[in-house]
Amino acid sequence: MNIKIKNSNLKRSVWFTVLFVLLGVLNSCYSFTGSSLTDEKTVQINEFPNNAPLVNPTLSQQFSTDIQNRFLQRTTLKGTKENPDILIEGEITDYSITPTTISSNTQTNPSGGVIQQAQNKLTITVKVHYENKVHPDSSFDRTYTDEAAFNSSLSQSEIETSQVKIVTERIINKIFNDIVANW
Repeated sequence: MNIKIKNSNLKRSVWFTVLFVLLGVLNSCYSFTGSSLTDEKTVQINEFPNNAPLVNPTLSQQFSTDIQNRFLQRTTLKGTKENPDILIEGEITDYSITPTTISSNTQTNPSGGVIQQAQNKLTITVKVHYENKVHPDSSFDRTYTDEAAFNSSLSQSEIETSQVKIVTERIINKIFNDIVANW
């Protein structure tokens, strides 16, 4: 069956129809079960103080703002300071930059030897207290850690603007998924 369609408007409408049908089929095959927060309406997210031995001066405020934004933008929860259904609080307990032996960038020098670029690792650890007053059995206390390896030639300000953002985003994703996701 070889059908040629000459009218470009007709071609476009055929493609849109096919795309619409495909999206409908795909949507019926997969569905996100949604949030496990069905009865909860309000959330209070307190500031996460930085109690790590090495203190990044902007980390506490940035982490606290980012986690608040995540919950307020991606859930139907409303922020409150009085009698919340959900309380999220904690502290940053570790912020460290250490040398590491992992090296993904290598070069061959003229004599045939391999030169490995030195790398460092940023590690951030956050303790979280999650209290659900509507469903108390969902409450927990957990510690989240993540890390990122980076070239040792990065300056302190480059680390704080790029690597810290990567690591905190991963930690916030883990916290958010543990509280909200119902897979």
